[in-house]
Amino acid sequence: MTQVTCDIGISLDGYSAGLNQSLEQPFGDGVGGGEQIHAWMFDHADAHRAELDAITAAGAFIMGRNMFTPGRGEWDLGWRGWWGEDPPYHAPVFVLTHHEREPLEMDGGTTFHFVTGGPQEALDRAREAAGDRDVSIAGGATTVGQFLAADLVDELRLHIAPVVLGVEGVRLFDGVGNHALRAAGGRVTPEVTHLVLRR
Repeated sequence: MTQVTCDIGISLDGYSAGLNQSLEQPFGDGVGGGEQIHAWMFDHADAHRAELDAITAAGAFIMGRNMFTPGRGEWDLGWRGWWGEDPPYHAPVFVLTHHEREPLEMDGGTTFHFVTGGPQEALDRAREAAGDRDVSIAGGATTVGQFLAADLVDELRLHIAPVVLGVEGVRLFDGVGNHALRAAGGRVTPEVTHLVLRR
């Protein structure tokens, strides 16, 4: 059966993003371009190849609107995501939103589908699209929190950067309540600690 996985980077104090996300500050105030949390992905990619490959191995992805765009309200139809014309997903991506938008086909096999019916509808559509492959909750923290609170995540892979952001922002586990995930493995490096939690 298809598993629901999630990879997300956080700081030691549990933040994945600050407040006031914008085009100039994709991760919000005090987080810059996300360098503190995600440096391991770019500056030390070879040392973390297995974790990076696992992030994009799913057959379909789900993300919140804030992960797709800095915009709010009605869509700016010229906006095509943060990743350029060839996003790293190479699979269907289901974006949770309150505003309808036609699917957006990109290079490399990525198509963004915009889902207005909530997390369960997005998950049902992603499972159908993934076939026998996993579905990944790509983020951000608010979206991951919705799936954790609904007890829909089978495997959570945390990538904990050795920094304290000390900002107001979005913390991963705020409001998720109890869940059935337990530590199942991990790897500590100078750049990041990879922690795997499973049902």
